[in-house]
Parts: sequence; structure tokens; C-alpha cells
Amino acid sequence: MSAGHTLPRHAHEQEQTGYLVSGAIRLSIGNDAFDVGPGDSWCIPGGVEHGAEILADSVAIEVFSPVRKDYLP
Repeated sequence: MSAGHTLPRHAHEQEQTGYLVSGAIRLSIGNDAFDVGPGDSWCIPGGVEHGAEILADSVAIEVFSPVRKDYLP
């Protein structure tokens, strides 16, 4: 993800778990905001509104359960 990019607040039925490999982001989950750095992880329950501000060029690994079919080729 590129610095300066914003992921708009949204919600989906899948639980979302992530791990930040490199960079820095400000993650909003529900009414809370967290500054996330390399080695930090998060879990967002299904149906909870969330979004992110990319503070520095970043690489994250994310897993969705159940699978997000809209992300499949």
C-alpha cells in the first residue's frame, strides 16, 4: 500500500485478520483508532466498520474468513 492512500471505512461479513510486515498505518476499527507498525497484528470481527490511513509505504498480509469470493480470480 502506498503512503498517503486511504482505505475508506467499510464493513463486510468476513472476519479479517492482518499482520503488518513493513511500513506504518493508522487503522480504525469501530470507534477506535490504532497506529500499527511492523510486527503488529489485528483482528476485525465480521460486520464491524473499519478503514485505514497509510502513513508510510506498507506491506500487510491479511486473511478473511470465510473466504471473500470477490477477491478470487
